[in-house]
Amino acid sequence: MAAFRKPPDACLPAGRPIAIRKEFPLKQSLLILAALAACALGLSCRREAAPGPDVWAGVNGKQILREDVEKIYRSRVNPEAPRPSQEEALSLKLSILDELINSEILLERAAKLNLLASDAEVEDKFSESKSPYTEEEFQKKLQDTGLTVDDLKSDIRRQLSIQKLLNREVVAKISISDQEVTDFYNQNRAQFNVAEPQYHIAQIVITPRPDPAVYNRKNDKARNEAEAGRKAAMIINRINGGADFSELAMDYSEDSSASAGGDLGFVSESALNQSDPALKKAVLALKPGQVSPALPAKGGYRILRLVAKVTPGQRQFSDPQVQQAIRDALRSRKEQLLRSAYLVESRNEVQVANYLARQILESSGKLPAAK
Repeated sequence: MAAFRKPPDACLPAGRPIAIRKEFPLKQSLLILAALAACALGLSCRREAAPGPDVWAGVNGKQILREDVEKIYRSRVNPEAPRPSQEEALSLKLSILDELINSEILLERAAKLNLLASDAEVEDKFSESKSPYTEEEFQKKLQDTGLTVDDLKSDIRRQLSIQKLLNREVVAKISISDQEVTDFYNQNRAQFNVAEPQYHIAQIVITPRPDPAVYNRKNDKARNEAEAGRKAAMIINRINGGADFSELAMDYSEDSSASAGGDLGFVSESALNQSDPALKKAVLALKPGQVSPALPAKGGYRILRLVAKVTPGQRQFSDPQVQQAIRDALRSRKEQLLRSAYLVESRNEVQVANYLARQILESSGKLPAAK
């Protein structure tokens, strides 16, 4: 465990088939991605002419411009890392454009349902996101990312509005019955027989070299060791002040577990024995509910929370932790499914054109030139 990797839940079956697939070269994969984006994001693959070279997509006539994508792209690429190849750059831009298309679709729905975030909500969230920084640090962060205050507030409004929409249209409609929980336990009883001690761990990772493939809700990434140290100290202060660990992980963690609130699931004792001794020592020193200090790791920092510890043996259904783990897993699965279905259904009601995907196909992946 040089770095924790999220293992299969030791108490719950993963429920995911293992797919064996042939690997494609990068350019071939890029063309396939572009073809899927060009067709799947619209009602059909219509050959509408692009309104202009700087219009990369349209949603019900609302244009998404090249600069909209480029701004986000520049904020996600590490300027200190080697420059991405044209294929890598275009692949990332296609992904960003897909995010903006999905956002625009959901924003239209939020507007129809009067769920757009208010100015007051945006200002409150903006002040909260700005509070960890001095004015000088904040202005430098804007300069480094190439974003403006208006860009940040627009993104906050979009995120809050979509969150309100999905909370009302998806999350609020999810219900897990006691019978579902009971049935799951009875059908998967063997999965609750723990062979060795298990540690349910969550983490927040801060790195001095931002990874463009990893995202958090605030798109907040330290860009050097000094920033990483300040960010780690800010997060520890927020935790000591009572802030929710999982919310902080979603907002600030620079790791693939950020979207899950930093949750790594259960890690076995044998896996801990193969990890960094310092991380193992930190985990073993924690009691359930406790949070570690900021631990040095690969030039950055890792903050750990021990959610629970499970001793070996058969975990009984009467154990409240067992029931809650099952309920949480069932809710998470259902929410993921319903979110995906809601987005697909929302797409069915709009006109989408992805002009960038078409340009990439027509130019065999060579144009437009990456900036």
